[in-house]
Amino acid sequence: MNKILVFLMSLILYSCSGQEAKKPLNKTQQMDKQNLSYITFGGGCFWCVESCFNMLKGVDVAVSGYSGGHKENPTYEEVCTGETGHAEVVQIAYDPKIISYEQLMDVFFFLHDPTQLNRQGNDIGTQYRSVIFYKDEKERQNAEKALKASEATGRWHGEYVTELAKFEKFWPAEQYHQGYYNENPTQPYCSAVVGPKIAKFKKHYGELGMLETGNE
Repeated sequence: MNKILVFLMSLILYSCSGQEAKKPLNKTQQMDKQNLSYITFGGGCFWCVESCFNMLKGVDVAVSGYSGGHKENPTYEEVCTGETGHAEVVQIAYDPKIISYEQLMDVFFFLHDPTQLNRQGNDIGTQYRSVIFYKDEKERQNAEKALKASEATGRWHGEYVTELAKFEKFWPAEQYHQGYYNENPTQPYCSAVVGPKIAKFKKHYGELGMLETGNE
């Protein structure tokens, strides 16, 4: 199922409804905001990735957006053309005292197939590429270590093609993308593609005790 076609259908319905999607919530209000760390990566459609990371203990908020391209203030429609250089990404604010960088990387590689180049399933284009953005050399080394560790598990058959790129700028996606699955679980793409991924994620990480209460 082509994501762009079903999205355009849902966008028409959304526009006609006159209802605004809810903003992503900071779930753990007791967190020390000054001690939050940030990570940005892309693993295909950001609707699924954002929704799953917002369920994790220690994640303050995961925000859908765009990064890695040359276009200033890109729109979703522009990114979908594949001509902006941007990838659909999620930026995560997390408390490293509760959840580690390595755990976040494990979830990241669980949620998408890092052996597929510039695509995830039927979503094809550089905007769907597997990519981890790093801020400095230490973070680049940590990302490379996490990539090799995941590849060594054999979870995915084949060589990983995940790109490691220097972080430059994160552009938050339009408001209707934030918490999109929670607001539109019966939208065709969500029910056919996103929902099953989330169910698999909840089963696996719920058993590990990594989900917020009420999401397992």
